[in-house]
Amino acid sequence: MAIGFTMPAPDDDLSPITGWTREHWVAFADQQLLAVRPYFSPRKATIRLGGRPSSSGVMSDGLEGFARTFLMAAFRVAGERGSDPQGHLEFYREGLLEGTRAGGPEEWPPIRDRSQPMVEAASLVLGLQLTKTWLWDTLTTQQQSQVAAWLQGSSTSICVDNNWVLFQVMIAEFLAGAGLEHNAAQIDHGLKRLEDWYAGGGWYRDGDNNGTGDFFDYYCGWAMHLYPILWAEFAANRHPEAAPRMEVYRTRLAAFLEDHVRFFGSNGAPVFHGRSLIYRFAAVAPLFMGEAVSATPLTPGQTRRIASGAAKYFLDNGAYDRGLPSLGWLGAFEPMTQEYSGPASPYWTSKAFVGLLLPPDHPVWTAVEEPSPSEAGDGLKHAEAPNYLLHSTAGDGIARLLNHGSDKYYAPGPDDPLYRRLAYSSHTAPMFTRDPVDNHFAILNQSGTPSRRARIHRLGASNNQAASWHAPVWNGDDPALSPWRVATGTAAAGGYELRVHVVEADSGLTVRDGGYALAGASPLRDRQGILSNGHLQAAIWPLHGYTGGGIYRAEGVSPLGGHAACGYLEGQLTGSRNCFASLVYLGGEAPTWVPPAVVPPVTFTLHDAGHRVSARLTLGSGQVLEVSFAS
Repeated sequence: MAIGFTMPAPDDDLSPITGWTREHWVAFADQQLLAVRPYFSPRKATIRLGGRPSSSGVMSDGLEGFARTFLMAAFRVAGERGSDPQGHLEFYREGLLEGTRAGGPEEWPPIRDRSQPMVEAASLVLGLQLTKTWLWDTLTTQQQSQVAAWLQGSSTSICVDNNWVLFQVMIAEFLAGAGLEHNAAQIDHGLKRLEDWYAGGGWYRDGDNNGTGDFFDYYCGWAMHLYPILWAEFAANRHPEAAPRMEVYRTRLAAFLEDHVRFFGSNGAPVFHGRSLIYRFAAVAPLFMGEAVSATPLTPGQTRRIASGAAKYFLDNGAYDRGLPSLGWLGAFEPMTQEYSGPASPYWTSKAFVGLLLPPDHPVWTAVEEPSPSEAGDGLKHAEAPNYLLHSTAGDGIARLLNHGSDKYYAPGPDDPLYRRLAYSSHTAPMFTRDPVDNHFAILNQSGTPSRRARIHRLGASNNQAASWHAPVWNGDDPALSPWRVATGTAAAGGYELRVHVVEADSGLTVRDGGYALAGASPLRDRQGILSNGHLQAAIWPLHGYTGGGIYRAEGVSPLGGHAACGYLEGQLTGSRNCFASLVYLGGEAPTWVPPAVVPPVTFTLHDAGHRVSARLTLGSGQVLEVSFAS
């Protein structure tokens, strides 16, 4: 929290789960906006937080700090219908005019091809649109022209071919709505590219890199759904396609939320998967948008429970130092940042405050909190477009993503722990090691270096299963040239995951399968192969093909603690085609059932027909895990 700032007392009657109400969201916005005030430059055009600069440089980083916090201020002031007791808008009014003043001492970098200022301009125009009555409309014609002249740099610039096209849509729409010169073609182009990336079931790819990779992550919610709906609202009385497109976007958002609600654990944390995770609870923005446009499968009480739980998780667990969000998950953790991440980048969490546009008497703020769907009972759902198997357990509140579709593959290169692991969860994080171990299946080459999972190719599987294959490679190798193949199928229930791998490769090499990584402040306990950090338990057991295993330990590789560890299994390739099967566990309590020591256990069967593999395991509870996929 900002020094001297306190949050309202919890309201356990209205919000029996989180204690948070709309007043807490307003206060949370205020405390962050007050926390950055000491970092405004003399003429208020930039906010410079210090720390490692991004690849765009310190001037761009200063603009980023201004633009992203302005967006939060805009949601806060617009949500209060112009009431601004902390005087936020005056700071941003002054900075807006200084940053766009040509030749001024704090002039912002121009918007050019694929430049970061284009990203920040989208936040600026969204904030200006929301606060139009109290800021833009109070500027003189000359001042408006000055701001527009800077924004119009977008009109003649090329953007990155992913969610960035929507930045140009928002910039052009603001200029058009203000009756100023704009590039109308950018609106049509951006909305058309959005259609190109629609994959069904409410899911968008974040671009496609000419079809070389599958780009699914949180950008689907906090960009690909958020901006088009806001555009349709802003363009409603101007663009002939706004109304019909809004209906399309509403339908897609409702479908997306059927999956998205399963990304949050009962601890409030989103599943740790994908880039830009320093934006944290910005992942709740589409939940609020679903309420705003009546396109959600949730009740209002469920929406607020999930959204407030996510914000509270980060606030209560050290993500804010003196009110400023760190470059990390809880505390700072540089390995999970990208080169474009600057000191103020985490303020894209501002998008979560879109919920403040819903008035105080909206049901999302007045309804009593209710447990989320994943808290009401165990869940298992196959998200077809990204080929995720979403598995949650109500008893411990863990949400899991079993990944058979999202790889963010650009070109040969190192492992990407944010995309290519077999599984992720709301309570764990991958280890940021040079060579992947946790939740990763690898062939070890002659020097013991594990192969990478690069481009992920989908395979058909039966209901409530997911499967894929990849060509194992080593750093720098092109998977298109790899003669080898690993096909993997997954099923899940009750915190257990059945994994079956079919390997077509040279004999004589070793394979390795890793379980979930746990982390803590001290070395993790290991009791007969079951790891514990005092809160979670994790294990991996052999079912078929493996001959040994152990515990891998490392320090300084997890955003969740200084010490991290995961279990792993190893086996040998004895021919050109081999099958391996394991049972993986992650839970809040010790597993209620452990496979018998005999391998394979009598409760497990596996059949390899050469073109299709099927496996069946009966757990001690009587639950059956089955996998069947074309290999």
